[in-house]
Amino acid sequence: MSRLIVTTFLSLDGVMQAPGGPDEDRSGGFDHGGWLVPFADEDMMRIVVEWIARADGFLLGRKTWELFAAHWPRVTDPADPVARALNTLPKYVVSTTLVTADWHGSTLIRGDVVEQVTRLKQRPGRELQVHGSGGLAQTLIRNDLVDEYRLWYFPVILGQGKRLFGAGAVPTTLRLVDARTTRAGVAIQSYQRAGSMKYGSVEATEWRETFQQSGRTDPPGREAP
Repeated sequence: MSRLIVTTFLSLDGVMQAPGGPDEDRSGGFDHGGWLVPFADEDMMRIVVEWIARADGFLLGRKTWELFAAHWPRVTDPADPVARALNTLPKYVVSTTLVTADWHGSTLIRGDVVEQVTRLKQRPGRELQVHGSGGLAQTLIRNDLVDEYRLWYFPVILGQGKRLFGAGAVPTTLRLVDARTTRAGVAIQSYQRAGSMKYGSVEATEWRETFQQSGRTDPPGREAP
């Protein structure tokens, strides 16, 4: 079976809209497009190449597919690992408006998206990767289809825009499986599903007992002068 991986660029306040350019997505009056570009460096590219090499296919929303299809077929250098993967591997595009998907290796997904994605995951393989594709990601999150999140947190606060996690997300716990930081200050965290939510209650006396056991006497937020 293939694991479904969601890879997303995020601001610190969780915005994923138009990271790569001013005209990528101006919907909702968003005018901060291209916010990740000043932080792109060799570290970022190295990790992108490493992760994209694990893909056996890509699952994309219409807008992201159209952005990719307008750019990557023009990158013909066989030594470019990102272009090679995107141009040769299967691409599944979820859309209710596209009539054809003529980028090599592309297949339209219509109808019951959850059912069809579930079938794709059941095929032999390593990773079925989702890049960008905010609307599609929301559907996958609501239906608990995501096996791993690879989240790139950039040191910016945008204050507006489309967010990855919204209303309707399935409450679940996650397990941190990887954490890295680029020299430009981007924090990259990978989380896998770890099961259903667990709840509890923390009392002030419990905080004090915990900190006394660790050799401290002040609870959090009450440091000695």
